[in-house]
Amino acid sequence: MRIGNVSRKTKETEVDVKINLDGSGIAKVNTSIKFLDHLLSSFAKHGCFDLTVKARGDLEHHIAEDVIIALGGALDKALGTKAGIRRMGDVIVPMDDALVLVAVDLGGRVYAETDAKFAKKKLDDLSSDLIEHLLQTLATNGKLNLHTQVLRGRNDHHKAEAIFKALGMALAEAVRREPRRAGVPSTKGVI
Repeated sequence: MRIGNVSRKTKETEVDVKINLDGSGIAKVNTSIKFLDHLLSSFAKHGCFDLTVKARGDLEHHIAEDVIIALGGALDKALGTKAGIRRMGDVIVPMDDALVLVAVDLGGRVYAETDAKFAKKKLDDLSSDLIEHLLQTLATNGKLNLHTQVLRGRNDHHKAEAIFKALGMALAEAVRREPRRAGVPSTKGVI
């Protein structure tokens, strides 16, 4: 089983994250930010990852950021040497009026590019400006290359949810074991 656990405790937050890359999409998420819980549950469900997140803290920004720092670290731990994985994945996901493209590369080169605009300042109880920051934070701590583009959409909730569904699906493709590959997916021999 490819499982990663990360606990993070600061003066502002206390976070525990566990991800099983070979799960079935079971999410037990409690961050005290309902919309973040919803996004992470969608990520797990559509990526077929088992995900447990427990978080408490002082401010929405601190909680959300530390949860994603821990999630990126847990993903990296679960992947280990990355031997035998597909490495790259991409998907286009529709959700009603929204259409989102996400592409990932688990090759260890950290980069994030997000093209997503939100009309509202808040997505229920999560600041919309955090979405781009959380994706960048995941790329940094998960050691991955992440491109996200909202191709169209009017409803901010649909756009954000489609991003996290697509993120789960693209990562599921990238972490999938490639039976024809014995070593790491790189011509350099290391990632």
